[in-house]
Amino acid sequence: MVPLLVLGGPAAAEPPVTIGGERLAARGLVVTSGAPKLPATTAASWLVADLDSGAVLAAKDPHGRYAPASTLKALTAATLIPKLTPSTLVTPTFEDVNVEGSKVGLVQQVRYPVSELFTAMLVVSGNDAANALATANGGLAKTVAEMNAEAQRLQAYDTRARNPNGLDAPGQVSSAYDLALIGRAGMQLPAFRDYVATKRAHIRGRGKSSIAIASHDRLLWNYDGAIGIKNGYTTKARATFVGAATRDGRTLVVTLMKTNPRYWPEAAALLDWGFAASRAGVPSVGQLVDPVPPPQERSAQTTVEPVAAKLPTRAQDGLPLLPAGVVVAGLAVLTAAFGRNRRRHRGKLRLPPI
Repeated sequence: MVPLLVLGGPAAAEPPVTIGGERLAARGLVVTSGAPKLPATTAASWLVADLDSGAVLAAKDPHGRYAPASTLKALTAATLIPKLTPSTLVTPTFEDVNVEGSKVGLVQQVRYPVSELFTAMLVVSGNDAANALATANGGLAKTVAEMNAEAQRLQAYDTRARNPNGLDAPGQVSSAYDLALIGRAGMQLPAFRDYVATKRAHIRGRGKSSIAIASHDRLLWNYDGAIGIKNGYTTKARATFVGAATRDGRTLVVTLMKTNPRYWPEAAALLDWGFAASRAGVPSVGQLVDPVPPPQERSAQTTVEPVAAKLPTRAQDGLPLLPAGVVVAGLAVLTAAFGRNRRRHRGKLRLPPI
């Protein structure tokens, strides 16, 4: 009889994997003892991190899953900017033009360059522009699938996209941690940086007319060193925000979820705190992880990504939280049962139901 080998030890001894570090599994405040006093906020969840190094300086409920509102457009942009040629002309559909919520005012009879659609989506949060970009990419279903694939590549495992514009939809969620990952990835793209830092622009209208637009990102207008990213608001999500600022050669990113509609003073206060904490050398409490390497790079690595990294990190999100030991032990039980079944039935084999 072959001995049964159970790897991983007792199930209770195996903690679940939390992306970015175990301290970021907390639902409350996460900050190093002795750090400067944090400012008061109304946000249910937030995070401050160094955009370059990825060091997380402080957070509150960083992996809590909330409706993202229009901050999801940062994922739309990060997904589509590498794919769409800026000069390509796009004719929006009836559905694109008549989408709910904030719109820039696209019309069906006009062909828009992709670059103008990105500008309209990121500067004034045009839902019509977001949908027209999806049309240029082959449709809503294809674009949403690619957005979710991009979120997985970034290890933004709290994020589920259901549309490209961020309008509330069943199951559409993200987290303060994921928005920081997405914003960080977007800021690696020169075109993304240009779009989100734009304060004023024009897009074409009917005939020879044009539409003047101005950024909805209030931090961009009011905070010294702000370089943009994306704000959002819906009744369900309340205000959401991901933004960045540069001072003294250091760039920080701040994210807020489910906060006051006048979000920018909170974002500004957290950035002020972050710059002060950085100058004081406050240790990080976690890390913004890097994207998953391309397949050819992964095959050259000697380590394998733990399966638990792709499991949900929270039981309260309605999904089971399975430590690695439970998974391995369960596989061992199935192996033993399979062996018994094979000895009893030399003909057709059947695995026990799972």
